[in-house]
Formats: sequence, structure tokens, C-alpha cells
Amino acid sequence: MVAVTWRRATVAAAAALALAAGCSGGSGGDPASGTHTSASVPKPSYDDARSTPVEDSVYPDVGDPGVDALHYDLDLSWEPTTKTLTGHETLLLRSTAAADHLQLDLAATMLPTKVAVDGRTVEASHPGDHLVVPGDFAADHTYTLKLDYGGVPAPVHAPSTRRDTSRIGLTVDAAGGLWTMQEPYGAFTWYAVNDQPSDKAFYDIGVDVPAPMVGVANGRLVDRSTEDGRTETDWRLDEPAASYLVTLAVGPYQESTAESSSGVPISYWTTPDDTSLLADLKQAPALVDWLEAKLGPYPFDSLGFVLVDGDSGMETQTMITLGRDPLDTEPDTLLHEIAHQWYGDLVTPSDWRDVWMNEGMAMYLQGAWQDETWKLPPGDSLDTWADDEPRSRRTAGPPGAYKADHFAELNVYYGPALMWDALRRTVGDDVFWKLVRDWPAARAERSTGRDDYLAWLQEQTGRDLTAFFQQWLMAPTSPLAR
Repeated sequence: MVAVTWRRATVAAAAALALAAGCSGGSGGDPASGTHTSASVPKPSYDDARSTPVEDSVYPDVGDPGVDALHYDLDLSWEPTTKTLTGHETLLLRSTAAADHLQLDLAATMLPTKVAVDGRTVEASHPGDHLVVPGDFAADHTYTLKLDYGGVPAPVHAPSTRRDTSRIGLTVDAAGGLWTMQEPYGAFTWYAVNDQPSDKAFYDIGVDVPAPMVGVANGRLVDRSTEDGRTETDWRLDEPAASYLVTLAVGPYQESTAESSSGVPISYWTTPDDTSLLADLKQAPALVDWLEAKLGPYPFDSLGFVLVDGDSGMETQTMITLGRDPLDTEPDTLLHEIAHQWYGDLVTPSDWRDVWMNEGMAMYLQGAWQDETWKLPPGDSLDTWADDEPRSRRTAGPPGAYKADHFAELNVYYGPALMWDALRRTVGDDVFWKLVRDWPAARAERSTGRDDYLAWLQEQTGRDLTAFFQQWLMAPTSPLAR
């Protein structure tokens, strides 16, 4: 998620100069028309999505460690006149322990009409935002759950004081379209899900909407057809993703395409009213090039952007979700969200106490790009953030132990970014940038936590960094104030 900051006028002016000098790269294609079909690609092995779910230490009421979701197949239909979403869901899951029931997250507004396990109809209960499925579940055994449901989607309150994300989850816009940003949770507002970051799964998402609306989701567009006044799009995510990284958008979208220098296919999903913002998005190929030089090859098969009526930006896996505020399509924001495809999406925190693992590195990379591209003095961006870091820590708590009602606030962006710069100065540039490049590959497609991360860093550097990380992540007083 993008940080909420006030950009200085000097930085904005530097960005404008860089863009005028040709900072952007790539070229967009013509809006898509007709039927889109890609060649048949074998489905991945769902065993690759086997996870070790844990009860989240910050938001324990969401998600269930007894469920290991392997594959979600969602068949969705949207009726804007009644604001009704209908879903047919097939979930392949693994029971992590012997149990007489399994629990998923499903909003109270989404009403189940039929639930079956391995072909047998069961009487599930739906207390609040939970779906409780009875049965005789064996440890480490897989089951197929099928669910029919429907209702009027509604976002839920976000555990944060951020004004740009006061509500999270599936939202109906003024024109009858849909969009979602759902960090740290909120996927449950539109499908039954183990809505926690420690449980990654594969996704197939089909979206049926009235034309000229189009449904957009994560991954590859494997099929598109229009018949009897309705358009269906079918999307496949070929790598496992945490639920907060899944997206859905419905609107009068058109597709434009581009490609990075290394051949990463890039798609832009915008409406006819988004002309100026589309021009901003077309800077993406150059940003991918810059990040690949730092982090190695882009980790997924495709990259996309979809514009929605929100007020923020979200690193939804392979299909980044961006609000229509011009700040949300500025190049530093785009760079930040693309960086998350390595830090956050490819390797994901297993517990929300470690959101700093995502945001700190994305912020550090954003600062390095800003200084280099905008011709700022080295470290200028970090110096600006250093001014605010002590205050953000006092307000929201230390980055590794923040207040639960202050999710994704500046303390988990600025402090960890400054921490990474302190580590760079400790181990040297060459060692540091090798660490930055190697970590996502070392834990690719996994969810993991700080203990694993810090142990790996100490092994790679040969240094005892315990006190260093304790001070930066857990101390109530900023290291900058000492």
C-alpha cells in the first residue's frame, strides 16, 4: 500500500522536470476490442500452495489456522441495478488438524444458499462474518468445498486512522461498478476465504457483468466473450497469493498494452475518462527496468494496472489497483507498488506484525529511485522521512509492534526504510544490494516472518544483528532520537 505523505513542492518540481526529460518508457497499445483468448496453459500443481497458516497476532479474529486454502475457483455475476453479487465458489483446501468443523471468513451481507463438502450438502452456519462448515475433517487431508452465495457487498471499517483507507473491502461506486482494496483484510466481503496473509492459494476468477462493463482481476486474462448483452472475463493467477493481494474491479474498462525492456507484458485497464491518468501509467516499463536492475527479473508472468474510484494504491498481485487521484499514478507511487511485487507479493509476511517487511523495503527503493531520477542530493528522501519518523513512532507505536488500530501508518514505512539505510552503511553497498536482491528469491512464493528473515540476514552477513533490529523495530523511542 502506498504511504500517505505530503510531497514537497521541490520534489514535485523535480519529478516534473524528469518526466519532461523523458523519464517515462514504453508505449501503450490500442484499446482492446473483441474476444481475448490466450493459448491453453497447464494449471499449476496446487500442492505448491501448501502453507502453514498461523493465528494472526494483530488481528486474530480474522482467518483460521485450521484451514490451508490451496485453490479458489470463483464464478461471479454482478447486477448493478440491484447491486447484487452472486457467487459460485469451489475451494480446494487442506485441513491442518483433525476437527469437527472448518471456519472461513464471509461477510454477513453475503448469504450462503448451498454448501457442500466433497459432493455432500452440509448445514453450515453463518454467525457474523464467519462461515462454519461442520464435518469430520482429518488432519492433513484435502477437501473440496462448494458454496453458492449472494448479497449486496459492503466494505468494512479499516483498523487505521488513515483517511485514504477508512473502509476496506468490495465497494460499489457511483456508476454501479465495483472495486476493492483489502489490506489487512476484507476479501471476505465478496467470497468465503481464509483471510490472513499466512495462507497463500491459487486463483481462477470468472466475472460476468452487463456490457459495456468489464470485470478485471488478478493474473492472466485467459478468455473474454460477450453474449446476450453480458461480458464474461476469465482470469488465472499462476502463482499463489495471499487474500489481501487479490483484486476485483468492474467498470467500462478498456485495455491498453505495453512491454518492458526485458519483455514483461504490461496491461492498463482504464475507462474513456482516464486519458491523462493512462499517460501516467505508461511510465511503468521504465520503472520495471529500474527495479529489475536492483532486484533481478520481475517475478511473475504479467503486470497490470486497474484504475478505480478509491483514494490509495494497492500492490494487488500482478494487477495493481490504483485510485484516480493524480497522486496515485505519480511515478514514485507506481515504483512503490511495483516494488511490492517482490517485497510483499512474491514473499509475504505470515503475520501482520511484520507488515514492515513489505513497506520498509518498498519505501527504501522508492527513496533511492527518487534521489536518482529526480537528481536530488543522495539521501535527500531519507532525510525528509527522518524528520517525521520519531513522531510517527510515538503516535502509532514501533514498526514491529504497532497499535492494532493504526495499521499501515507512517511508522511502518519511514522507520524500516531508514533502518535499511543504516544496515547499508553498516555492511557496505555491495553486500547490502546483494541481500536486497537475494531475499525474495530465497523465499519465493512463501509467507514467512521476522525470525526467519533476521536469521537469514545474520547468516548472510556473518553479523549478530539482534540489537540492531530490536532497536529499530521494537523500541518505543526512535534510534534517531538517541
